[in-house]
Amino acid sequence: MQKVLVSGSAGFIGGYVVEELLKRGYAVVGIDNYSKYGKVTKSYDSHPDYHFVEGDARDTELMTRLLADCDHFIAGAALIGGISYFHTYAYDLLASNERIMASCCDAAIEARKSGRLKKMTYMSSSMVFESATEWPSYEGQEREVPPPLSSYGFQKLAVEYYAKAAWDQYQLPYTIVRPFNCVGAGESRALGDEEILSGNVKLAMSHVVPDLVQKIVKGQDPLHILGSGDQVRHYTYGGDLARGIVTAMEHEDALNEDFNLSTAESTSVMQLAEAIWKKIKGPGVPLNVVSDEPFEYDVQRRVPATDKAKRVLGFEATTSLDEMLDEVIPWIENAIKNGTI
Repeated sequence: MQKVLVSGSAGFIGGYVVEELLKRGYAVVGIDNYSKYGKVTKSYDSHPDYHFVEGDARDTELMTRLLADCDHFIAGAALIGGISYFHTYAYDLLASNERIMASCCDAAIEARKSGRLKKMTYMSSSMVFESATEWPSYEGQEREVPPPLSSYGFQKLAVEYYAKAAWDQYQLPYTIVRPFNCVGAGESRALGDEEILSGNVKLAMSHVVPDLVQKIVKGQDPLHILGSGDQVRHYTYGGDLARGIVTAMEHEDALNEDFNLSTAESTSVMQLAEAIWKKIKGPGVPLNVVSDEPFEYDVQRRVPATDKAKRVLGFEATTSLDEMLDEVIPWIENAIKNGTI
């Protein structure tokens, strides 16, 4: 049985990744320091092929020990959040994530020399395309456009430089994956949350879907949105992203390649708000909207090319926005009742 180390395993996307790995028959070691949400429980915590280590990915000695008998490493540990998170923790995102990545690469380089590690799969982000002026954003465009302006986007671009530099100098094989706008159940309010209001509702410091759902569930009317609502995103189900990430990890043609992982469907923020409003309020209830001043790094268009992942990996994100909302809305409603969002 092959073994995979997943850093950030208690995180939002990390949880989906662990589930996918276990489903495919891998033994999984997860590491997380619970810094974002605090201690969380997962459905697979008692799975016989899952072992969890509470620890910090910046601990290079620990990471090296954990990687010693692993075949793969999915490096997902990072400080990460939505647009308000980028601003609140602009320095911490950059400084902490650089330390995490350097530690993970150091450990992987050592494990590759002395162990059985086959490859490191790096979790990048759609934010590497933050400064794009033409769409769709294709693999390779991140080195053709100006660098990202946000510290988060810049650091995620640096992750990709780490991957290529570790290969150039130490022949550490890699695959880079860029998830686009993950949607799913399991995201809670971050620890260290700042008081950021949108109308009369405190933002969850996460992503647009949970924030819009909680506003509507809490009765906000008119509904406050950031900016005009014309911002375009590709909302992609966490289970689909995990399937793409694990496929990229194990696919022989993914060696030293990078992939956008995303639905091919574009949705504006206004279209998203209308869909959520209708599902919660029902048909016939008019939607009234107030546009608040957007954050500085609220990218207007984030549109990926998805043909490379389809051609090389055979991967397509197939879950519709309607299906995602049917799962996410009840989860957020329950989280609101429990006070976790």
